[in-house]
Amino acid sequence: MLYPRSKSHLQYALQFEKLHEIKDNPSYRGKPLVVGGSPNQRGVVAAASYETRKFGIHSAMPSVTAIAKCPGLIFVRPRFDVYREISTAIHAIFKRYTDLVEGVALDEAYLDVTENKQNITYASTMARHIKTAIFQETQLTATAGVSINKFLAKMASGQNKPNGLTVILPEDAIAFVEQLPIEKFHGIGEVTATKMHSLGIHISADLKERSLTDLTHHFGKAGNYYYKIARAEDDRPVEANRVRKSIGAETSFAQDLSDVGQMLQELEQIASLVEQRLEQHETRGRTLTLKVKFSDYQQLTRSKTMLAPISELSTIFEIAKTLFESIDLENRSIRLLGISLGSMSTLLEQTN
Repeated sequence: MLYPRSKSHLQYALQFEKLHEIKDNPSYRGKPLVVGGSPNQRGVVAAASYETRKFGIHSAMPSVTAIAKCPGLIFVRPRFDVYREISTAIHAIFKRYTDLVEGVALDEAYLDVTENKQNITYASTMARHIKTAIFQETQLTATAGVSINKFLAKMASGQNKPNGLTVILPEDAIAFVEQLPIEKFHGIGEVTATKMHSLGIHISADLKERSLTDLTHHFGKAGNYYYKIARAEDDRPVEANRVRKSIGAETSFAQDLSDVGQMLQELEQIASLVEQRLEQHETRGRTLTLKVKFSDYQQLTRSKTMLAPISELSTIFEIAKTLFESIDLENRSIRLLGISLGSMSTLLEQTN
């Protein structure tokens, strides 16, 4: 809701990857569907329909794991050229209302509508207008969250999917956050949630009781972020012209890995996810960084810079594998693996 002298943000989760596939093939409607790579090719789930939730399927899950959870699962290969075209059309709708649009992914964006081109008083009214325009012009639905900062708008957008609209008013922000389980927080993953539980932190109210010093001691720089969101605070601006410095993916394992073969399989899955994200953003990178975190939380990285930018799965995996094999494991187990690409350039820049 837009109040005098208050910031107002919208966050959109467009869901159009799977929805567009259903629109083009109505026989998929109501069935468990994922957009992603084939389980026969060590693919990764990029997006999953709501019918897959009861099976525990989610994005970034290896396709072979997903098919094991749901043998009747329908796999559809991503059509990034189509998704980019839709994303461009939807961003054009956003720009009718504000130029402060920060694309997070093809199917997600933040909008700062504190000031807006249509002079609409209430952000919730604007969100309804935008949702209607998206449906009329693309026949796709969008879920919107409205609140006073990016964190709260993100949390609101997750409350009423699909095709929902949730508003968190300024006076309700603290009460909304305090009742949330910490694993529901944007930015707190499964491994971090497990560690918080071990420290007696189960809901936001527990998190709010911890001092900034305590949180940074246990969680490093991320502790500052956790300290703020427990108080419904987020001072990050919407960056309309944000340039990505890197694109990557990482996986924290529920059980530490000790088998090298399994580590390499997981590394290949991560490389596949990185390839998908590079294709989504039409970009490549020259500097590949491998991240390894051991069971004792010690972390190290290895990097290699290439003469030419890369984006192909085979190249990403081979470089990451070479870097991985240079690490002396010393019979140690691993709790996290990650790959990222930096020194980014777009496909357009590479052809000029």
